[in-house]
Amino acid sequence: MRASRVLIVDDESSLRAALFRVLDRKGLSVITANRKEEALVLCQTDQPLDLALVDLNLPDGDGIDLMIHLKEVHPDCQVIILTGHGTIESAVRATQKGAFHFMTKPFNMEELVSLVDRALSHKKLQKENQQLRNELNKKYQFEHIIGKSESIQNVLSMVERVADSDSTVLVTGESGTGKELIARAIHYNSPRADQAFVAINCGAIPSELLESELFGHIKGAFTGAIANRVGRFELADGGTIFLDEIGDLEPALQVKLLRVLQQRSFEPVGSTKNIQVNVRVIAATNKNLEELVNNGNFREDLFYRLNVIPISVPALRERRSDVPLLLAHFMEQINRSKGRKLSGISAETLECLVNYPWPGNIRELENLVERLAILKGQGQIEINDLPVKYRTGSSVAASTAVFEVPDNGMDFNAAVDQFENSLILRALEKTGWNRNQAALLLRLNRTTLVEKIKKKGLRPPGDVSGTHDDDLGSPAENNQGIYRPGPEISQ
Repeated sequence: MRASRVLIVDDESSLRAALFRVLDRKGLSVITANRKEEALVLCQTDQPLDLALVDLNLPDGDGIDLMIHLKEVHPDCQVIILTGHGTIESAVRATQKGAFHFMTKPFNMEELVSLVDRALSHKKLQKENQQLRNELNKKYQFEHIIGKSESIQNVLSMVERVADSDSTVLVTGESGTGKELIARAIHYNSPRADQAFVAINCGAIPSELLESELFGHIKGAFTGAIANRVGRFELADGGTIFLDEIGDLEPALQVKLLRVLQQRSFEPVGSTKNIQVNVRVIAATNKNLEELVNNGNFREDLFYRLNVIPISVPALRERRSDVPLLLAHFMEQINRSKGRKLSGISAETLECLVNYPWPGNIRELENLVERLAILKGQGQIEINDLPVKYRTGSSVAASTAVFEVPDNGMDFNAAVDQFENSLILRALEKTGWNRNQAALLLRLNRTTLVEKIKKKGLRPPGDVSGTHDDDLGSPAENNQGIYRPGPEISQ
């Protein structure tokens, strides 16, 4: 382990020698100089300087000016200013310019050694904090949020733009889409990165306890309150609080949260003391808050306070091109953490997973990869490794799907009709309801497909007009090509 390097700059040779002996005995690497110019030469080196003891009045210059130069070369260096003519003004000036401490001569050598220990400990703590911040920033850098699709890149662009502000952010999206990861990315790329990030799930805590969790309570505020408790808002002072599932907040707590957002203050349960906090609020929900407002279940004024900067995180089915990237990421991660050796995934299996709708989003995908890693252990993931529900995403899987026949029998024609509906809908969804392209995928004549769509009453989601099943398609669609039986497809 490298010994801490200390520079002593003083024109009194006896003091320099005494300080050298004491610090050298402590195992420190000590260098000395009697003038400012000499000290500047000594500090021009690749070797880091941890601490400097600098006389305020040097023969060729001011000690505080020297300190400024030292910190330009060695930003982490701690500086203790020594002087035989101490004044309050000098001490204030020294600390304002970055001195760790100010000592007046003559001083007790034990006190100085204790101060040196404190300065070096402070430097070590600063370094550890900086390393932690760097690790957190590295962990939550934008490029570590996996995805190259346009929809997720738009989200990351928004995160990058809002991170530097203190504005309230409302993150919306289905469960499992990574809303908390987005919130952490905002925090750890903001000026508050070295302060606390405090998360609380408003839907996971009973409403009678949530107020105390958010705002704290004092001893005796209610039965069981045997001591004072600090709430999450106070813990997050100076940093960020993440309120997950904000749509589950009870009306009474909505009023109290609105006050915090408006006044940046609150009262703990059972207390009349007002606590001021400097907190950035990021909220998240998988519910439609505007719909809750219209139904009278969420305060309109609170909604607008939260919805200053809205960020909508897309569902995984809306960014299917990211599925291969996420699969590779989770396989690598789980191989490392679980000691497994998954080597890849077959093209057929990948097709299934890309076309699967992922109702549980990224969380479901990660859980599936972990399950496959545990059960398979090593090698390439094949289609038979997948649970049955994931195997319907490719034509091969669909044609070989296994259907369970109940003991009491089943309606064969209804089952076949349901399977046919499923195939047609998948082809239409995959082509954006372009019937020409869907017919090509299903190897059907376009007119046959259109007749089936009309007969079955299939329509795009949200279309109640019936306009998609009363004709044979637009001229533009008709010109895109028709599948004809035989070895070739005419265009």
